[in-house]
Amino acid sequence: MFVALLDTCTLWPSLRRDFLLSMAVEGLYRPTWSEVILEELEYCEAKKLVDRGTTAPDAEVQARHLIDQMRTHFAGALVTGWEPLEGTFGLPDPDDEHVVAAAVLASAGAIVTDNLKDFPTTNIPTGVEVLRPAQFAFNTVAVDPGLAADAVREISRRSGRHGPALTPPQILTDLDTRYGMHDATALLRPHLH
Repeated sequence: MFVALLDTCTLWPSLRRDFLLSMAVEGLYRPTWSEVILEELEYCEAKKLVDRGTTAPDAEVQARHLIDQMRTHFAGALVTGWEPLEGTFGLPDPDDEHVVAAAVLASAGAIVTDNLKDFPTTNIPTGVEVLRPAQFAFNTVAVDPGLAADAVREISRRSGRHGPALTPPQILTDLDTRYGMHDATALLRPHLH
């Protein structure tokens, strides 16, 4: 099964995270991350919730719950033991070394990130691609659009629990307009009529 390391910036937007992880639940790929990525995500998620009006204590509880859910549902995703590789890739930002180190240890075929400039191809080991989330989503949907459509239906089914219910077409529109996933949504639309 294809393995992809999901960087914090990929996991931060809620719907994009839900879409990518829901495709993993359908068996389209195996996600991985490091403890550092989870810590960054927890911090960023809590800050996002506070910025949207949630009290700091409630935001911390919700962010911790998100990380706990990720640990539970993707028990094999956490990459450990990457520390000896940190600092060996010569990345422009040394704080990103853990991402490549974890990807190497996980035998990931891709690092999924919005920060392409921080991961120049000349510094990335052979066999590891650096992809934007939209490109990764397209590649993953292309593996099996029917299973990817099932992931969207599941998101729709769950959507009413913590906010407004979303239909599959609304989810595709949001993925398209908010995250630029035009190619992925074009593949999905015929399966969600």
